[in-house]
Amino acid sequence: MLSLPSNTPPLSDHFAAESYLRLPSLIPPPLLEELTREVDRLEKLALRRDFAMASTDGSPRHMTTLGGHTIDRESTLIPCLYRDGELLAWLGRVAALPVAEVADPLERHVLNILHRPGDTHGAHTDDYPLALVLFIEAPADPADGGLLHRTPRTGGLDALHTTAGRVHHQRGDGYLLRADTTAHRVTALRRPGVRRTVLNFAYTTPDRQMARTPSAAQLYAP
Repeated sequence: MLSLPSNTPPLSDHFAAESYLRLPSLIPPPLLEELTREVDRLEKLALRRDFAMASTDGSPRHMTTLGGHTIDRESTLIPCLYRDGELLAWLGRVAALPVAEVADPLERHVLNILHRPGDTHGAHTDDYPLALVLFIEAPADPADGGLLHRTPRTGGLDALHTTAGRVHHQRGDGYLLRADTTAHRVTALRRPGVRRTVLNFAYTTPDRQMARTPSAAQLYAP
């Protein structure tokens, strides 16, 4: 379903070193159009969130979200893509982990939408080891914000102030992140009319099915 790179050993080496793997044009155009229609429909069910998250040092959340429990109920396409056997096998090879689906439906596949000036997904690490992020919409110009800001191999969110790198992605791109040990955030949108819409697929290992924080419930529960 996705355009997964085939030569995985170099990708695995890069991911081990950087805890991040850029995946340009990951979503083939026909699938991107199908996902765009699906996300447009699901956005009508999404909820606005504006708060500071205590479990991540008070970092801000200004975004519109839809949790995996609703996506599981309302969509066939997205859960099917999340569970795709070829994708799961590829993730396992690249991450060198026994990749498993997240048992909790709330957090396994979520929709995150930044669509107002100042919208941001503030600094955090994830509950589960892997995040595969699919870009349905993205700012065309890096100056408009919505950049991934990341520091690998640290749980300290303060590291984002000193050692972080920033990455711009295009519509149809994706990336894989070692999300539990990489401090990361999304920089704020800087002008009206700009949108960043992503599907975030969380994956774990069989021995890590318990969330470490209450953050998912705060961000995605009804």
